[in-house]
Amino acid sequence: MSKLFTGYRKKFFQGAVKKQDLPPSVLKHLSVIEHIRRDVDPREAVYVVFDTELTGLNPKKDSIVSIGALKVFGTRIDIGNPYYRVVEPRSLLTKQSVVIHGITPSEASVCPTIDVLMPEFLDFCGNGIVVGHFVSIDLAFLNKEMTRLFGLTLQNPSVDTCLLYQWLRKREENICAFHGGIKENVDLMTLAQKYSIPVFDAHNALNDAFITAQLLQRLIANLHSFNINTIEDLLRIGKPRKKE
Repeated sequence: MSKLFTGYRKKFFQGAVKKQDLPPSVLKHLSVIEHIRRDVDPREAVYVVFDTELTGLNPKKDSIVSIGALKVFGTRIDIGNPYYRVVEPRSLLTKQSVVIHGITPSEASVCPTIDVLMPEFLDFCGNGIVVGHFVSIDLAFLNKEMTRLFGLTLQNPSVDTCLLYQWLRKREENICAFHGGIKENVDLMTLAQKYSIPVFDAHNALNDAFITAQLLQRLIANLHSFNINTIEDLLRIGKPRKKE
C-alpha cells in the first residue's frame, strides 16, 4: 500500500480530514493512488507532466489561468490524449500576465472555475507521478485550491525536472570547484535548447508540458547509468522542495 495513502488514512482517523465530507471524485483519487508503486523502473512508470499559467507568481493573491498536462507511459509521451483547460481565475488578470500567456479576461471569463476543473484534473492525474519544471510553483497554486476545496493537498508523488537535470549535470560533467560556482540558466527553454527539443509557442501550458515531457525523456534515459533504478531513487533526487 502506498505510504502516501496510508498517511491519509491516518489523517481520516485523527479527524484532520473527514472522509465522509470528501466528494466522490476525491475519494476515487485517493483509492487510485494507493496503487502507486515506488519499486518500478523509472523507464516503466506512469507520469503526468503538467504546467500552469498564472495571473502572477504569488500564491496568496494570484491564481491559475490554465492547466496543460500529458501522460507519459514509461518513455512514451501520449500526445493523443492531452489535458488542457483555460480557467476563469479567482484573481484579476493583469496586463503583464496577459502579455506572457496570451489569455485575455474575456476568454477566461467564459471558462469553468477551478472548483469545477479540479476534480477532472485529479481524475487525469490518476496514479501517475506528477512532473513539472520548477514544479513547486505549480504545486503551490494547485495545493492552495485543493486545500480550499477539499482540505487536503495533491497526494501524487512529484518530481522536478530542474532538480533531475542539476543532479545529472554534477555527475555527467564532473564539475570542478571553479565551474561549479558559475551560475547556470536552468529555465525550461534553455534546457530545451541544450537537449535539442523544439520549442513552439512558449508560455502555453500544454506546449510547455510537452517540452517538459520531452526533457523528462532525455533525463530518464541518462539516469540508469547512475544507478537510479526505481521510482524511490527518482523521488530521492527529484522531489521538489516545499514552496511556502
